[in-house]
Amino acid sequence: MNRARVQIVVDLPVIECCTPLAGSSLSNQRAAELERVLKALADRHRLRIVNLLLRAGGEPVCVCEVQPLLGLSQGTVSYHLKQLVEAGVIEREGRGTYSYFSLVPGALDAVREVFSIPARVAVPSNPGKTAAACC
Repeated sequence: MNRARVQIVVDLPVIECCTPLAGSSLSNQRAAELERVLKALADRHRLRIVNLLLRAGGEPVCVCEVQPLLGLSQGTVSYHLKQLVEAGVIEREGRGTYSYFSLVPGALDAVREVFSIPARVAVPSNPGKTAAACC
């Protein structure tokens, strides 16, 4: 009994299993700068300070008002304020024996931009070419 083998070739569509990457818009230098800001913000007390300053509507806030709201010692509050100043998030203004703090205009814009989704990312397609295996 002689059976003939028939081979059928069917072209199947290429299914790309991975989302194409658009690349990073962040340079190494800018990422290092933002890392410093994000590290400064990665503390619940410093987040509360930033929130307090945001709610002040751009007006400087006296350190004497910050301490009671946080319920921390004066030394601890000063430490947290220093971390935020060194990261470039807030600025200090001396008025006599008191220090007033406010947000640096635009300091948080870069953080927001890193986590925002671009309106549209154009990814070039190469019709007729086989997709790279990624899985």
